[in-house]
Amino acid sequence: MSENAQNQSDPTLDAAAAEQPAPESATSQPPGSAADWQAQVATLSAKNAELVDQYLRAQAEMQNVRRRSEEEVTKARKYALDSFAESLLPVCDSLEAGLHHPDQTVEQIRAGAEATLRQLKQALERNRIVEINPAAGTKFDPHQHQAISVVPAEQDPNTVVTVLQKGYVIADRVLRPALVTVTAPK
Repeated sequence: MSENAQNQSDPTLDAAAAEQPAPESATSQPPGSAADWQAQVATLSAKNAELVDQYLRAQAEMQNVRRRSEEEVTKARKYALDSFAESLLPVCDSLEAGLHHPDQTVEQIRAGAEATLRQLKQALERNRIVEINPAAGTKFDPHQHQAISVVPAEQDPNTVVTVLQKGYVIADRVLRPALVTVTAPK
């Protein structure tokens, strides 16, 4: 290419350069006045203060909820036996009343003991404590029964023959398994 061709400018390049805006200088001001900026800063500061206040209130509320929950758990643990103890008080009263009458007959003592036992069973049932007393021939359940011995019997294998001691369940959790004898496999 000749020097003359290099010095000549391309008309398409000149038109493209004319269409592009001139770059802003580093010292130019953004659009808007100082008053606009100050109003926007004040608005954002107020919004920030409102959000900080909401955050602090939420934190305080969470601490209050946590404290109340801890107090309720503490009270529940402390007074968990209130209902159970209250239902046992009539049983205690019946036993004391029976002991205050030394000149009772055997039949009266037996009747009083049976009545007191009924009261005790009712108190246990009110507090969801249910006895495990499997009938003879019931399938042995290792979750509710404890086999003390295996005996030969005319029943199906691995079934309860006799109950040596009743078991108890509270709300589907075994407090004490029933002690049973079980039939031997044939």
